[in-house]
Amino acid sequence: MLVYQRSVGGWPKAVGDVKVDYSKPLSAAKKAATLDDANRNDATIDNDATTREIKYLMEAFKKTNNQAYRSAAQKGIQYLLKMQYPNGGFPQFYPDMSNYRHYITYNDNAMIRVLVLLRDVAQQKGNFAIVNSALIPQAQAAVTRGIDCILKTQYVQNGKLTAWCAQHDEKTLLPAKARAFELASLSGMETVEIVEFLMAVDKPSPEIKKSIEAAVAWLDAVKLSGYAVKLIDAPKEPTGKDRVIVPEPGSVIWARFYDLETNKPIYVGRDGVKKATLAEIENERRAGYAYAGTWGAKLLAKEYPKWQQKWANTTGAKL
Repeated sequence: MLVYQRSVGGWPKAVGDVKVDYSKPLSAAKKAATLDDANRNDATIDNDATTREIKYLMEAFKKTNNQAYRSAAQKGIQYLLKMQYPNGGFPQFYPDMSNYRHYITYNDNAMIRVLVLLRDVAQQKGNFAIVNSALIPQAQAAVTRGIDCILKTQYVQNGKLTAWCAQHDEKTLLPAKARAFELASLSGMETVEIVEFLMAVDKPSPEIKKSIEAAVAWLDAVKLSGYAVKLIDAPKEPTGKDRVIVPEPGSVIWARFYDLETNKPIYVGRDGVKKATLAEIENERRAGYAYAGTWGAKLLAKEYPKWQQKWANTTGAKL
């Protein structure tokens, strides 16, 4: 991890097309080449990169008291603070702003993972009790800005608060398109983790309560009751696998993407064209990407009612 840390403070998720794998030993030549690559423009918060390393290094410091681990972790925290936009959002990569990497990124819960880590720093929670004290107020301010960004990016549909897109334009704050199959849309997956993060806020403001209640109401309205998603063997398909949505009494799932205006599930392949069913897109995407899942089940059944009971003075969505 020390070898792979970039000079800017963050870590890559991959070098070129090769995923970073810390379980594999580094040869002397590979170590030297990686160290020479320190200025590479590929540090990111995607796929657990940077947050994973910071947490691991703080744990390693606690066990070994090796100051190099703590210093690297703190440099990683400083990287997160540096990459945050003034409006509170976090891009997927920094300083690489090419393609869609500059958008505020909720996709795969990237920004939420960062905010959870910074909240732990601000609260001196667990291993973060031993970080440089100068980082604590900076982390708290970053979390406050992050929450403000979350509230401002929640999509307003016909005057009504709904959910969030996987990525939002950092200037307009509107939903934005990433890859060809990731159109500007409302997310049945990322919205869940955003709500869970907001529900962990102590003494939530009326604005936070309103945001949570609206998002939960939206999730309840768009759930697909009586269906399940399954990955099956399919020898005749190009991948040998297939992912299908099938009727199943008592099961509830959510689509990954919903149309911004109709709230209908959309399924998009590499051609970038909206389809009404999962079966209509190519097998490679069906088998290789999560277009539907049970993401909101625990939130609606257990977590939200518990939160609602805790903050009983609130009014809003009731399930």
